[in-house]
Amino acid sequence: MVIGITLFIVAIVIVAIWLVIEVKRLRHKVFAMFLIALILFSYLSFTLVLRGSGIDLKTVPGLIEGGKLYFSWLGSLFGNAKSMTSHAIGLDWTGGNETGT
Repeated sequence: MVIGITLFIVAIVIVAIWLVIEVKRLRHKVFAMFLIALILFSYLSFTLVLRGSGIDLKTVPGLIEGGKLYFSWLGSLFGNAKSMTSHAIGLDWTGGNETGT
């Protein structure tokens, strides 16, 4: 009986160690996927914002102008998201499905 309980406790410890290792690995994978998504978003949005602007990115003044344009666009993106969120909060979200008479 004692051997059975000991084996059960050892099995629980082994499973716990395995779960801790897998959670750490998952956390690193999630962080890596977040970084990859952030890099892809930055690259794609930068190229789309500067597509028709005619800015020469091979010169320092062109890089500065492109950065100003990109960060201006990024700021307006967050400003629009903030505006949409504040308008959504102000809506009447009651569950009534009534028509006015």
